Amino acid sequence: MAKYVFVTGGVTSSLGKGIIAASLAKLLQARGFTTTIQKFDPYINVDPGTLNPYEHGECYVTEDGAETDLDLGHYERFLSTPTSQANNVTTGRIYQTVINKERAGEFLGKTVQVVPHITDEIKHRMLLLGQDGKFDIVITEIGGTVGDIESTPFIETVRQIQWELPEEDVMVVHLTLIPYLSAAKELKTKPTQHSVRMLSETGVHPDVIVCRTEHPLNDDIKRKIALFCNVKAGNVIESLDASTIYEVPLMMQKEQLDLIVLKKLNIQNFKEPDLTKWNIFLDKLKHPKSTVNIGLIGKYIELQDAYKSILESFIHAGAMNEVKVNVVNVHSENITDENVNEQLAGLHGLLVAPGFGARGIEGKIVAVKYARENNLPFFGICLGMQMAVIEFARNILHLKGAHSVEMDANTEHPVIDIMEDQKGITMKGGTMRLGSYPCTITKDTLAYKIYGSTNINERHRHRYEFNNTFLKLFQEKGMVTSGVNPELGLVEIIELPNHPFFIGVQYHPELKSTVEHPAPLFVHFIAAAKVQAAKKA
Repeated sequence: MAKYVFVTGGVTSSLGKGIIAASLAKLLQARGFTTTIQKFDPYINVDPGTLNPYEHGECYVTEDGAETDLDLGHYERFLSTPTSQANNVTTGRIYQTVINKERAGEFLGKTVQVVPHITDEIKHRMLLLGQDGKFDIVITEIGGTVGDIESTPFIETVRQIQWELPEEDVMVVHLTLIPYLSAAKELKTKPTQHSVRMLSETGVHPDVIVCRTEHPLNDDIKRKIALFCNVKAGNVIESLDASTIYEVPLMMQKEQLDLIVLKKLNIQNFKEPDLTKWNIFLDKLKHPKSTVNIGLIGKYIELQDAYKSILESFIHAGAMNEVKVNVVNVHSENITDENVNEQLAGLHGLLVAPGFGARGIEGKIVAVKYARENNLPFFGICLGMQMAVIEFARNILHLKGAHSVEMDANTEHPVIDIMEDQKGITMKGGTMRLGSYPCTITKDTLAYKIYGSTNINERHRHRYEFNNTFLKLFQEKGMVTSGVNPELGLVEIIELPNHPFFIGVQYHPELKSTVEHPAPLFVHFIAAAKVQAAKKA
């Protein structure tokens, strides 16, 4: 049986439970333990797939096609270990499963209740990853904040697991906030006391309290928190604000969080942590030799979490190239033919981001044209690749009004069309082309230079594709379709050979970029931008 660590949060949301969970997992992994992290979200959506990015940030997609919470991206970026359908569970999925069982008569006519039926289903999923011997330690992040009505069934299930499993097999880490009152010049512990008391009233008792704070906690404050919150004094941990999330594992190591956890779980044989690669990455990240300005052309730039994996991929690729990547957010709705020079001035590279819907589309097309005509390194992802296809069709192939049927169902030249197997679908949730698919790359192309292989696998999330009816016409005019799905013949990669760097991909390479294995496309894109910056210097 695996050991189980539950991470809860109090006082306020967005304290960084996912980063603390990922940091702990990284430290345990560095000590030789196989570790995974799962997220339980209290909202009633079955998954984040139908949520607006403004509501929930990006929708992260796993290898097996699960549309999940963006925290799973942090888990993978820290651990370099793929997650799956089992790593993200919502209230909606729990209730959907229980109701389906009730409809099938599996409860033998009994009244279906939150306890035990809902909590039993939650318990089954919380313990699932630890039952096949694959992982030594399973870390479970409980979404939301203690006291939220939506989180109650999850907290109750944690109480039951604490009661049912041996004491040395389960523990709870509670993340809380220690606010600083500048007028009084004082750190206040009362919100933490109330948060822990509320958690304790449910029957769940934290073993460790991690305190988010802007100022260091002295021993008196830690002792006070320990006394009032009924934990050992050494188990109150300081989590100061960091300049980058990638510093947090080292901060937690300094606070000995991993050792506290191992002691509580009665694990005695472990090695010193090997964080050599992590420290090399951090050193490059903190000491760049130059700067590049990358324009991120998007529709949701008001909320940075909407492009979380792309932004983190820039960090990974920047460190690899020993440059600081300065991301310049440009809202595609604000770009026109008249102001494009002004909007994109001073950039060394342009990334046109993924998205859905007609809003801001014309601005993206104008941006692609600017990059193509001005030899500015260009990288298009999913919708960004489709915009490159539309721009080429309109301005090089002279197909007036060429478009995607997503935005113009009656276009005369549907160069981007809906996938054949998507045409009869009316249910939106979980029905796109999702997860990892193979791609065959043509030799002697930019894509082959980047990947160094003719066969790759990348993750997808889309309904629309390059329309192969127009394929020959595009190729005749110089667009290279360097990557193709071997089974369906779908175009996965397009590029322009007579350009310093111009590539678009139908898939999402940002979803596989990690600290130790940066996405090759991002690494080469930033390298091209670095060359561009040197030319302009």
